[in-house]
Amino acid sequence: MSITYPDSNRKILRDLLISDYNDLGRQLAHRLGSIELAREALQDTFLRLERIADVGQMRSPKAYLLRIALNIAIDRRRAESRHLTAAEVDSLLSLPDESPDPCRTLEARSDLELLTRAIDELPQRCREIFLAARVGDVPHRDLAERFGVSVRTIEIELKTAVEHCAARLGRKWKRRFGPRPRDTSFE
Repeated sequence: MSITYPDSNRKILRDLLISDYNDLGRQLAHRLGSIELAREALQDTFLRLERIADVGQMRSPKAYLLRIALNIAIDRRRAESRHLTAAEVDSLLSLPDESPDPCRTLEARSDLELLTRAIDELPQRCREIFLAARVGDVPHRDLAERFGVSVRTIEIELKTAVEHCAARLGRKWKRRFGPRPRDTSFE
């Protein structure tokens, strides 16, 4: 059975909210798990009733008020869940800035230019093997077939290229095995 309220629907709902405030508060607090949230939702329900133009037909005015208050509380929880806590903000502010400073960026660009020049100084076959192995990630066996040499020759060419590039960049290169390096300048 539906009850229709004429123009005074808003007044009736407001009066019901005021008269049953404590009972509505207990029901909301039970469903929401928070007395404070229930009180805030009821206060916002009162304010919302002032803005509603026409309520229309409803079966239970009390259930209607509870639904408005629950929707308000749910919306408030969603909004609060999007906000960071003070601890989360402090945590984010204390994160170190990992982006390189201008000096490091300039140094990296300079190193890249030096490396490009060093690679360009390599003999053609050595350069092609180095780029295919290190940039193209081509297996040594495939390179040996492509260039018609042994896998060991590919390894020697790669070692020579790495030693040359390290020397041009002023970096130390750790040899893992083999005799002392020979002069790698190709000028």
